[in-house]
Amino acid sequence: MKDWWKEGVPSFVVVGRVNAGKSATLATLLEVDDDQVLRVSATPGETTGVQALPVVFDEQEWIRFFDTPGFQQPVEAMREIEAMAGGRAPGPDEIKRFVEECGERFPDEVRLLSPVVKGAGILYVVDPTKPLRDSFLAEIEILRWSGRPRLALLNPQGEPDEANEKAWRERLGTAFNLTRTFDAHSARYEERRKLLEALLQIEESHAEHIRHVLEAMSFEWDQRREDAAEAILGFLEDSLTLRTTDALDERDQGIPSRRERKQAALVEEYFQKLGRIEDRCLERLLRIYRHHLIEGDNDPGRHRGLDLATEETWRKWGLNRWQLAAAGAVAGGVAGAAFDLGVGVHSLGAGTVIGALGGGTAAFFKGGQLPELKVKLGGGIKLKGGEGRAIVVGPPSSPNFPWVLLDSMLLRYRGILSRAHGRRDEQRLAGDGESLVRRFPSDRRSLFQKWFTSCLKGQPDRGREAEVFAALVEALGEVAGEEN
Repeated sequence: MKDWWKEGVPSFVVVGRVNAGKSATLATLLEVDDDQVLRVSATPGETTGVQALPVVFDEQEWIRFFDTPGFQQPVEAMREIEAMAGGRAPGPDEIKRFVEECGERFPDEVRLLSPVVKGAGILYVVDPTKPLRDSFLAEIEILRWSGRPRLALLNPQGEPDEANEKAWRERLGTAFNLTRTFDAHSARYEERRKLLEALLQIEESHAEHIRHVLEAMSFEWDQRREDAAEAILGFLEDSLTLRTTDALDERDQGIPSRRERKQAALVEEYFQKLGRIEDRCLERLLRIYRHHLIEGDNDPGRHRGLDLATEETWRKWGLNRWQLAAAGAVAGGVAGAAFDLGVGVHSLGAGTVIGALGGGTAAFFKGGQLPELKVKLGGGIKLKGGEGRAIVVGPPSSPNFPWVLLDSMLLRYRGILSRAHGRRDEQRLAGDGESLVRRFPSDRRSLFQKWFTSCLKGQPDRGREAEVFAALVEALGEVAGEEN
């Protein structure tokens, strides 16, 4: 492979048995879920050569990792190296000679040891659920003889086995500088940071490069959170200001069935557009966090079919009634008026009056209402045949609707953060779990309610937008902290 080694760049080779999780470890560490870039497979021998994987920030390479084929003949290779030592304890010279002379007999071992001979540190990935057999002991000895900085990673592939793990830790402790647990199928951001910090402990000569990567990684992670907040805020604004409109001529107004057909078509159009807005937000979040294998669960009718009056939905989504009442009280009469349009019998035509007395009361009584869409007849418009009216559909009338939107996106954001890049199973990004917005402090709920109210009126409050953005960034940070 051309230019596989680069002088001056700290390098680490990932070695171990076939299917111990070497490629999955690198995929999670480097956030690569694309098999075109890094092949992760359960097929033995999938990694057939040394693959260089650079860590680049600001167009400069700071660290290089190598994915290698697994050990195939560790016991035989160990005996060959011992023979080269002629009765002495083998060391780096024998490892180098083995690489130079034994490529035909031990092609996989030579390939994985070549970066080590050039000066790479070692990440040895093992499955601690398996018994510590002679072949593993041979691998450990060969790597110890290299004299290079060595970090052992316990990457469990099955059910935990305390006896096996204890045996692994005791043996690795005698041959490696450090031993750490790193589950490539569940590791999150903090685990990835800790792994890089462990490299800093075993390879002090390249401390400057590794520290730079850690600093750049932290800065990038914060930037991603802000990008995610921007995407979610845009999704909320676009969703809450969404309306579908069509003209009604005199025949439409005079024939109820025609008007109803137009209304039904507008309802369908509304949910299709809402689904596309949601799709765009989810796609942007997945790009921000470098995921290709997660799919959204978007169904244009999902919000329409969500029954906010059921006990289960109130338990899982949006604010509870008392929280809605408190948030609505802050918005006052404006909120009451916004929620009164087209809500039907629940409001008894008194939403604006109740709102003037206390928006919280209106929000409490209407909080459990089904999310049926508001339907409104607009003023006169010019038609070819004369004057007509417009029919306007949207948004759902429940005051909990904005909170449901935010909750569903926060839950799926959590799902994105919890997805390790080393996994190769396809996953649908469902918004599972208990409500997150109910955990918001009261001042944050009040802030969002005021902004939601302005969006529902079709006039998003730009003066409050920066404050809402900062609160959302803080909320996403809490979600990330919960995951880590």
